[in-house]
Amino acid sequence: MRGVRWRRAVSQAGRSLTVWAVSTLTMLVLAGILPDFRLQSADGDSATVIAVTAAVGAGVFGVLSALVWPLMVRLLLLVPALVLGLLVFFLNGSLLLIALRLTPSGQTEAAPETAVIVAAVMSAVASATGGALAVRDDDAYRRRLYRLADRRRRGGPPGPTGPGTVFLQLDGVGHDVLADAVRRGLMPTVARWLGEDGTGAPPSHRLTPWRTDWSSQTGASQLGILHGSNHDVPAFRWYEKETREVMVCNRPTSAAELQRRAVDRTGEGGLLTGDGASRGNLFSGGAGEQALVLSIAARRRGRENRSRAGYFAYFSDPANAVRTALSFAAEVGREIGQSTRARLRKERPRVGRGGLYPLVRAFATVVERDVVVAAVTGDLLAGRSAVYADLVAYDEVAHHSGPLGRDTAQVLGRLDRALALIEKVAEHAPRPYRIVVLSDHGQSPGETFRARYGLTLGDLVRAGCGLPVPRKAERTHSGAEARAAVRAALRRPVEESGERHRPARRRSEPIVLASGNLGLISFPDVPHRMSKEEIDARHPALLPTLANHPGVGFLLVRSEEHGGLVLGAAGAAIPLDRLDEEPGPLAAFGPGAADAVRRTHGFPHTADIMVNSSHDPADGEVLAFEEQIGSHGGLGGAQAKPFLLSPLALSEPVADGEVLAGAEHVHRVLRRWLRESEGPQVPVEPVRQERAA
Repeated sequence: MRGVRWRRAVSQAGRSLTVWAVSTLTMLVLAGILPDFRLQSADGDSATVIAVTAAVGAGVFGVLSALVWPLMVRLLLLVPALVLGLLVFFLNGSLLLIALRLTPSGQTEAAPETAVIVAAVMSAVASATGGALAVRDDDAYRRRLYRLADRRRRGGPPGPTGPGTVFLQLDGVGHDVLADAVRRGLMPTVARWLGEDGTGAPPSHRLTPWRTDWSSQTGASQLGILHGSNHDVPAFRWYEKETREVMVCNRPTSAAELQRRAVDRTGEGGLLTGDGASRGNLFSGGAGEQALVLSIAARRRGRENRSRAGYFAYFSDPANAVRTALSFAAEVGREIGQSTRARLRKERPRVGRGGLYPLVRAFATVVERDVVVAAVTGDLLAGRSAVYADLVAYDEVAHHSGPLGRDTAQVLGRLDRALALIEKVAEHAPRPYRIVVLSDHGQSPGETFRARYGLTLGDLVRAGCGLPVPRKAERTHSGAEARAAVRAALRRPVEESGERHRPARRRSEPIVLASGNLGLISFPDVPHRMSKEEIDARHPALLPTLANHPGVGFLLVRSEEHGGLVLGAAGAAIPLDRLDEEPGPLAAFGPGAADAVRRTHGFPHTADIMVNSSHDPADGEVLAFEEQIGSHGGLGGAQAKPFLLSPLALSEPVADGEVLAGAEHVHRVLRRWLRESEGPQVPVEPVRQERAA
């Protein structure tokens, strides 16, 4: 044992000396290239003095980066995470200036802007050198990856000795999109798992489609998957009459309340209760370790609130900070270039991609991805029993660029590389791991309702109610999941405009909300869910106007006579209990549509009128009521067909001929797999959570 420790110490010293030597050489090269950076006095020094000066400067810079940087990052967590990313270059340059001042010659000089460049290059070179050396040493590689982890787990009980399970959610990637990406060679890691990489190697995983609920969006799906219940989540956003507020799945306060309701309904803590970790999700799943989890972002900061701990774990390494900042800037430039090209080519459909969107996209595709992957690698190397992480990159880009095409193909390739990295890390973990990849929904293409018809759903509702319609339609806020993560990182209020409603100016003025191609209409002055008869008495033209519009597929309303009715064009009105024999307007939406509509009809907070846009089965297109050309949230097309990619070592998700339908069904499958792997067990005693403020 003593000999092994001695060899490790010698190996570590050798790597440190090599990194120091490369950093010294890098500093010498930069001093020769950059006019505002010198390592000698004005009169000139010998080559030996210059080399010694560079060696001392590089060494001091390395020591300062190792010792001072983590403390600075911890202090800077008091500022927003994105601001921290913008300060990376300035902080690194400041450390270099301090290092140069501490050299014995005292003759070194660097302009502040030059110091930023030199520090960034040296950090990147040192990181690349250390990584290249560590790859050949399993222990060193493992230690290097472990530095990216959240190290707050101390003295916990030992986990199970069986295989662990890591669930990786590729947000918004539909089953057919994944299968097509494998065929096109965009995702070689997934292709290898499925035995479709052309090598003849047997598959290690199976690919299974599943069917979402009517509300095909992350809030409903992830709540059902992680907590076993998405009851009473009719959409991404909906109005609750008793509180006179709009619930929004990606708002921290709403997410906390939805999680509390799910725990109360099931009496169980969640899928990850025990030695589990939740990373980058809307909900915790009952995990003991949480980072970047939206449902805890609304609480006061404390030991139980670690939603931003992942930022410290990642940015505590200056090389990671520099690399992510550079990638962030590159992604902003990539988005600007792609949106400009789409505009010049007059591509259709197209939505606006200006303002802050390039920054939001870069956050989702770079910062969130890097931080979440780093947290997952740490969880694996710490030997946790179960990990669930969400990668939102594809979903964010697909909303604005469309679910198919070159923009999203590039994102899929980068997600595949993230899967490959996690697979590599799992080989160095203290226990074997089974990697399950899944999605929460797909995305359906199509232009927006507003672009097709020149008015919003809200305009159409107002016209049907006999209310004045503004000439310029008001743009509906996007429901993209990444936006709330950015707001939480910036510590900005997450409330969206108009979502805290005062009493309506007129008793008949409705509230109209959009969730992809699903619309919700509520009358706030009526305390109960209005019936068709009541709506017709108040606004006789409203339901016919909506049902007969070519952009509307069907309506769901409550009926005093029939209980629930699906309304369509030409006066179609089909009771819910007859949909199996007479689907009417639901026929275009495929199998399972009737069951999904009937289930939503039973929710306490289903809107007075539920509106699903039209759907073209030939091309899978829908019409989003939001400004998105790739949308999800309702019925129609690929949005309702996500995937489940599971190891063959686990039991089949469903029996032959059975359909994996609904997020709650997926939860039961994942719980079964955890039991098979001796994962965390859900406690028998009900778990109660404090109601969100």
